[in-house]
Amino acid sequence: MTQELLQRILDQYRGSQDFNGLYFDGASPDARDAASGLVRDGLVEIVAEEDFPNPHIRPWPSRRTREQQVASLMELDGTGYGVCLYPTPEALAANPAAEDYVDEPFRRAMADGRGSLELAYFSFDVLEQYRNDPRFSFRFYDFGAQTVISDDSYEDESEPEHDKILMDHIGFAYDLSDYDKDDPQSPIVRRVCAFYGDLAKLSPIHQQRWRTYQVPDEPLQPHPVWWAQQGGHFPDGVGPFEKLFHELDALNTLFDKAFGASLLKSTERPADLGWILRPSQREWDAFVHQLDKLLSENLDHKALDSAGVPRKDAAQQNIGSLRRLGEFLTANGVAEDAAKAVLKPLSDVRNARQKPAHTLRKNVNDRSFVHRQVALLQDLNLSVEALRRFVQSHPANREWSEPEYLKVGAREYRF
Repeated sequence: MTQELLQRILDQYRGSQDFNGLYFDGASPDARDAASGLVRDGLVEIVAEEDFPNPHIRPWPSRRTREQQVASLMELDGTGYGVCLYPTPEALAANPAAEDYVDEPFRRAMADGRGSLELAYFSFDVLEQYRNDPRFSFRFYDFGAQTVISDDSYEDESEPEHDKILMDHIGFAYDLSDYDKDDPQSPIVRRVCAFYGDLAKLSPIHQQRWRTYQVPDEPLQPHPVWWAQQGGHFPDGVGPFEKLFHELDALNTLFDKAFGASLLKSTERPADLGWILRPSQREWDAFVHQLDKLLSENLDHKALDSAGVPRKDAAQQNIGSLRRLGEFLTANGVAEDAAKAVLKPLSDVRNARQKPAHTLRKNVNDRSFVHRQVALLQDLNLSVEALRRFVQSHPANREWSEPEYLKVGAREYRF
């Protein structure tokens, strides 16, 4: 019976679309003994509800000892909900499958015993194609990303089927073993991680593409916030991009309450705004260009009109939006030095954007860009928060209550 049971487990695992285990309710004492023997021999492991809410998915190799797994088997009597039996990598190696997945490296890894929720790691630029290809709907989050073929491309019969994919659980991961926060040249090694179960569902062409960017697992760890979110646990704080847009939205609300107009034309985060994919000059220039459009260019002159800020200077020359914002602050009692300090991060973004517009530059690789992006976001958050708190002090905003998500800063999630 032992060999027969092992073969049934192997057939179920390799024959199912998602590499499911063999359901087992333990009604037969002989079958329980056979299963227990296979567990003790290291050929089978069980997934019970105490291992994972859905035992029909093996998330990772069992984290319990063999005797603990056997104890779960011995508790079965056929009346309650059972467990699922999975072949171990040792059993699968001793019973090799046909070369069915030669073009599907991640599906092959699953066939060889990888868990659905085990993580594979990749260089960050694996996302570049999806961000740059207009056929895909790509979205950055602070701790991960999502890419899916757009509705129009999905319905377009001329588009190849192999590109009609979905990856909605992409996380970020890091190797900070050589990072020194006081050394701008020390490496922040930022990576991408994804579940083997999701990767195995990609088309063969996209599986091979991801495999090209795969990097060793050690010493990488998924971002703790992203990893917690996968288990349904959400942090109290927010990431630096999310924090910035919360602040911009609150600033808009408060300015409107005080002066009857929104200071910013839009406070919606662009889907592709996120961490730079490469530490290159081109990536940096594109990032600051996008930021400047969200900040200085996004200021609405009509809102500053409603706040009584003049449009022209003494020489009857038009005043730029950022300078007008500074004059708004000084006209309302903020010292000139303090106003300049608050607006300096926005001015730095504007200046950084103007440089590539007027010069030819090489697309150099410079790992300090990663640090500079972190530092710039931190400074911008402090700047916009200070602006928001100033407008919040207007008498029209006395009844406005600061939301909890604005009370928790973004600095604890710097990467």
